[in-house]
Amino acid sequence: MHKELEKFADKLPQKVLQEIEELCPPSKMKKVAERVCDEFMAAKIDPGEAVGLVSAESIGEPGTQMTLDTFHYAGVSEMNVTMGLPRIIEILDGRKTLATPMMEVFLKGPYNKGKDIKEIALQIKETKLGELVSEYVLNIVELKIELVLKLDKLKELGVTVAAIGKAAEKGLKGVTVKVEGDAVSLKLKDRDEKSLNELYRVKEHSKEVYVQGIKEVSQVLPVKRKDEFIIITAGTNLNKIVELDVVDGTRTTSNDIFEIANTLGIEAARQAIIDEVLKVIDAQGLNVDVRHIMLVADTMCASGEIKGITRYGVVSEKASVLARASFEIPIKHIINAALIGEVDKLNSVVENVMLNQVVPIGTGLTGLNMRTIKSKKA
Repeated sequence: MHKELEKFADKLPQKVLQEIEELCPPSKMKKVAERVCDEFMAAKIDPGEAVGLVSAESIGEPGTQMTLDTFHYAGVSEMNVTMGLPRIIEILDGRKTLATPMMEVFLKGPYNKGKDIKEIALQIKETKLGELVSEYVLNIVELKIELVLKLDKLKELGVTVAAIGKAAEKGLKGVTVKVEGDAVSLKLKDRDEKSLNELYRVKEHSKEVYVQGIKEVSQVLPVKRKDEFIIITAGTNLNKIVELDVVDGTRTTSNDIFEIANTLGIEAARQAIIDEVLKVIDAQGLNVDVRHIMLVADTMCASGEIKGITRYGVVSEKASVLARASFEIPIKHIINAALIGEVDKLNSVVENVMLNQVVPIGTGLTGLNMRTIKSKKA
């Protein structure tokens, strides 16, 4: 560290000091550091500031202006992205099942410049047997199903007939799979009075048999973003996608924050919450300071796992009985607290408002202690 910056080491973050050292000439370093220090101290929150209330107002007010829209990618059926208020609710409620899960897959060079982009996209997409069959021929007498394959589709995906036979053997039970040339047949092993129903069940079940690709990825769309190509997917499987050699795992993202937490850890999930909320807000043309969203993300991830802003999530962890009761189902909370003899220390805002007491924020945070001077006689 430059000697001019050493006296600011306990006043400014290390990253800020590094930026000053990199960007400023030595002659102006001290003056810039003093100005940055003044700005930094002015930006700090005062003790007792109601940051939660300010954040709630800052996010809630623009939230009332959000639209209930869904973005659709042209040219690809069933490829939508939930946007607007529904997406904000999905994130902040901590929902594990998303309406439109998706990934943005970044590629390494030279593939990010467009080389073999279509082939890579097709290899990523989950291919099921039903997509490769043009016709099902049912032989009721022999209880057999003959699959008429789309040979041009097989060639495009690089799938062999033998591979389809192996996939059918693995995915279907109670049938004998036979491969002859370009034909695949499925024959029931057991014959009984329910065999005809079983034959139709096998036919329908065979459509969902996994052949190749990454499971859960139902659609792929290569798009050009700035000067590189990326692949947008409908469906998400981050754990498997980052294992591919052609994929840049450091930039590839999913919109499923729980999957990110399981794959990359809780810190990555916290950053994903911030990024996803900002993405929705920016798309709506609104402006919310990132610090308010960071506070919400910190609250959701503080326990080491993601908890939504619901009565089952962060509200359930509040130490105050009255604060939990004020949110939803008050009778249940009060009765349970009475049964176990729970004590409420009245340390937070909500419970003091309920009891008409001074709330411990702002000037209400401070107290006055007085020590009287005893007289000499006493």
